[in-house]
Amino acid sequence: MNKTFKSVAVLKSKPEKIDHLRNALLQLIEPSRKEIGCMYYILFEDKKSAGTFYMWEAFEDEKAFEFHTQTEHFKNFAGQMDELMSEPIKLVELERISEE
Repeated sequence: MNKTFKSVAVLKSKPEKIDHLRNALLQLIEPSRKEIGCMYYILFEDKKSAGTFYMWEAFEDEKAFEFHTQTEHFKNFAGQMDELMSEPIKLVELERISEE
């Protein structure tokens, strides 16, 4: 049985590129949610640290996540990262240990 792949991606904008990064991330949401294997793909911004974004995502398994990273829309975003972000993406893979 495959394990669900859940993660939070932390994305920090260059100060002058906050709106550009926000828009680029928003453009990822719809096509990512349509991918086979995507369970959820939700964007947050840190209320106390403008320009720090969190993409909360879950895929049916690691293979579905790997597929996501090879899509045209993700590759288009990845091509903008150096211009928009102050540091590389930090991907925090999560494992659920409690019930709701």
